[in-house]
Amino acid sequence: MSDKEFQYLISWRTASAQPGAHPSHQSGSGFLFQRHLAFIDHPDPRRLDLRATLLNPQQDYRVRVYQQRSNINIFALVDLSASMSYQAETSKMQVIADFIDCLAFSAHRNADTLGIIGYAEKTEPEFFVPATRQIGTLRAAATRLRKLRPAGLHAQGLLQATRMLPSHRCLVFLLSDYHYSIALLKQIMTSLSRHDVIPIVIWNNEEHTPQATGIANMRDMENGRERLLWLRPALRARLKASFHDRRKQLGHAIRPFGREPLFLDGMFKPDAITRYFYAGL
Repeated sequence: MSDKEFQYLISWRTASAQPGAHPSHQSGSGFLFQRHLAFIDHPDPRRLDLRATLLNPQQDYRVRVYQQRSNINIFALVDLSASMSYQAETSKMQVIADFIDCLAFSAHRNADTLGIIGYAEKTEPEFFVPATRQIGTLRAAATRLRKLRPAGLHAQGLLQATRMLPSHRCLVFLLSDYHYSIALLKQIMTSLSRHDVIPIVIWNNEEHTPQATGIANMRDMENGRERLLWLRPALRARLKASFHDRRKQLGHAIRPFGREPLFLDGMFKPDAITRYFYAGL
């Protein structure tokens, strides 16, 4: 467990009535001026504005109304297909668990709720934690994810995730290695379009730069097929180039939905998440 946190920012206003750290449509005890109202409509003598009252042609008392800062619902949507079980020095599930552990602490500090939903090929989630503010529950879930070894045949179940999310807008972190078709990725992003989706791409450095040399037995983590390959320099260069092209393809596919993909290569670093949000606003 870690007490590290990162800052996440939203560019939209939440409709939640619960106090929090984000801009909202609600009026209340905030510091950002919203509008004037008649005292009879908002009877708060602490907010009386004498200047506005004297300038008001209707000659009734006016009070200042401020915008309340409210909380939001956050969900971590996790790909549990077989390729997510890949591990070298650090496993992908280790990175996800570290991310969720840090996100739980960050959400706790902002009075937000956090839920976790994991899908593979089934229409029902294979891992589920309902939205909660209980940091202990969330960190216990992160510990379970750290030990989990995904074995799903594919990630088609992610299309069903929208059924598990609230109808109002939420902040959704989509955690995956995105080793599936661009067509499926666009379908998933379209199904989640009412929400603010942060696509987080979890790759391991050894996926595109294998440490093995000479003849090596390489296995496709998604379908389990194995091939005997001679890892000569030309093949290494082609493998690295293919991941570079895949990176550009993911960017082109995701960008129209309003966010840039965030690539986590190797270990999870909270500062990288903070920089991502500040760069995007």
